[in-house]
Amino acid sequence: MAANTLPFQWFERTLDDSAIRRIILPEAFLGTDVVLNLLENITDGMHVWPNVVLKHVMEELPFMSTEVILMECVKAGGDRQELHEAVRVHSMAAGAVVKGEGKPNDLMERIAGDPIFAAIHDRLDTLVDPKLFVGRAPDQVTEFIEEEVNPWLEKYADLLKVESKDGVNV
Repeated sequence: MAANTLPFQWFERTLDDSAIRRIILPEAFLGTDVVLNLLENITDGMHVWPNVVLKHVMEELPFMSTEVILMECVKAGGDRQELHEAVRVHSMAAGAVVKGEGKPNDLMERIAGDPIFAAIHDRLDTLVDPKLFVGRAPDQVTEFIEEEVNPWLEKYADLLKVESKDGVNV
C-alpha cells in the first residue's frame, strides 16, 4: 500500500496516506516482534562447538586457499595459466572424492605431490591458515563492540542487572 501511495502523494498527509500509516506502522512493529521472537527461539540454548566448526572450516579451506597458493607460485616464477589449470584439475578431482565417495578432502595432498607447485611445498601448511581468510573481521567486531555495544551496555547497566536466587546482582 505504501509503495503505491508514495509516488502519488509524496508524503502529503492525505486521508488515504493517514489510513495506510495507521495500518503499516503497527504491523511493521508486530512483524519485527515476530522475527525477534523467532530468532530468540532459534538461538536460545544454542551451543557453538569450536572443534566442530574448525573441522568443517578445515574441510573447505583447501578449496578457498587455492588462490593464495596460485599467487604464491606465480610470485616464485610459475606460469599462471599452467598453475591455474593444475589447480582446476586437482580441485575437480578432490571435489569428486569428497562429494562422490564421501572421503576427506585430499586437495592439499594432491598439490603437495605435484611438482608444478614445488615453489611452495615447504610452506604449504602456512598458506592454508584460516586466519588468512578473515580479513578485517576481528577488527570490525572489536570496533563495533567498543563503539556501539559498550555505550549501550553502560547507559542501561542498571536495567541489565539481574538478581539471582541468592540475592546477588549479576
